Amino acid sequence: MSNNLSDRIAFLQESATLAMAAKAREYKAKGIDVISLSLGEPDFKTPKHIQEGAKQAIDEGKYFAYPPVNGYLDLRQAIVKKLKDENNIDYTPDQIVVSNGAKQSIANVMFALLNPGDEVIIYSPYWVSYAAIVELAEATPVYIKGGLENDFKANADQLAAAISEKTKIVIYSSPCNPTGAVFTKEELEAMAEVLRKHENIYVISDEIYEHINYTNQHASIASIEGMYDKTITVNGFAKGFAMTGWRVGYIAAPAWIAKGCNKMQGQITSANCSIAQRAALTALTSDLAPTREMAAAYLNRRNMVYELLKDIPGVKVNLPKGAFYFFPDVSSYFGKSNGETVVNNASDFCMYILDHAHVSLVTGDAFGDPNCVRLSYAASEEDLKEAIKRIKEVLSKLN
Repeated sequence: MSNNLSDRIAFLQESATLAMAAKAREYKAKGIDVISLSLGEPDFKTPKHIQEGAKQAIDEGKYFAYPPVNGYLDLRQAIVKKLKDENNIDYTPDQIVVSNGAKQSIANVMFALLNPGDEVIIYSPYWVSYAAIVELAEATPVYIKGGLENDFKANADQLAAAISEKTKIVIYSSPCNPTGAVFTKEELEAMAEVLRKHENIYVISDEIYEHINYTNQHASIASIEGMYDKTITVNGFAKGFAMTGWRVGYIAAPAWIAKGCNKMQGQITSANCSIAQRAALTALTSDLAPTREMAAAYLNRRNMVYELLKDIPGVKVNLPKGAFYFFPDVSSYFGKSNGETVVNNASDFCMYILDHAHVSLVTGDAFGDPNCVRLSYAASEEDLKEAIKRIKEVLSKLN
């Protein structure tokens, strides 16, 4: 039979992070000792008290029917309280939509707001799915790039220059995946000064790594004067609470946008899993000590990995301020060979490291910077030390 997939699927890029994770699993299935540093997934287990919250919900027997599409009211009320207490933003429960992870939250917003031909300004380097979702919505990605020399953060002048009459959305993450960059309040205020001049441009602020922020000064652009009605704040439970598999994310937005996302979600997946929502409620309404402990562990790993990476000749690296990634520039190795394999680009670099060091990384091409690779340090200190030792050893064989 002929291949009759739709054009949108035929031209859709596979997620590079998931593709590399799959490749690493293939190697492991062959008995190869692969250290996976490709997925953005905490290596901690969901804290015990959150697990118990889910068990209690099952035992109560009240949460087996379909939940409201936008999430249980008490969970949305808890999100409202969190945003008020932690982010200084006032919402009501009807402005919250709980979804199957932050990825669905972002997709809901894109499909609710974008028309074919609209443009979305993406701060680059960027999380791999941003551009794919924009293209699925038949809109056009427009990239503004920050380099390693300025912690990978594009500035307000670049934003202003990228705006056109077709611009509908601006999207960024802070702390950032893949770079670990954190926008300061002053940088967000400069961004806001540009955007306040454009009535019909909206901002998606992806704050999923909020609790893994080593500056202790997380800023939300929705809290800045004139930005509340223009901002969709995206967050969730995967990273800060080690709840990746529970698939709970949410948006906080102007009511009309939330209503549009609720309508969209109602036709695609309906509500998020009932028991996962009860676990999320437990996470929000109980002690954050486990989250702080995880963040402290990530900080120790960041400092260790930074020193190890700096010791590899030809690798350029900055010190990330949040999340759990490094995004080193490895372009000094392009064109080099070990006598059998030539490393022409970042994708070749990652395959060389996988084949010879048995460590999985992700090419920077997927994130908007072809000179870099992404390394996740959401792994044990033992694995990180061994992985970087292997990487250094096999890179020394390239000339």
